[in-house]
Amino acid sequence: MTANDLKTFFKEHLVPAKLYDLKGAKSNRLCLEHVKDGWNVYFAEKKDKVGLMHFASEADACQTMKEEMRKIMAGIYGLTWSRI
Repeated sequence: MTANDLKTFFKEHLVPAKLYDLKGAKSNRLCLEHVKDGWNVYFAEKKDKVGLMHFASEADACQTMKEEMRKIMAGIYGLTWSRI
């Protein structure tokens, strides 16, 4: 899975864009960020990276972000999708 695949998945599953950022820039969102030595997944809170997780591969980072977003969607909206 790539970041583009993840974006398509989120759109197909009606995940509000205000909940995530695939470029790792916006505050109060779950973020995916490409860095020099891999990929980061974290929740951006102002300038802090809360729960920072680092991955060597884009696929692993995207899978983790998808699972974290599933939890967020279940918590906020009571909606989720099956684990894929």
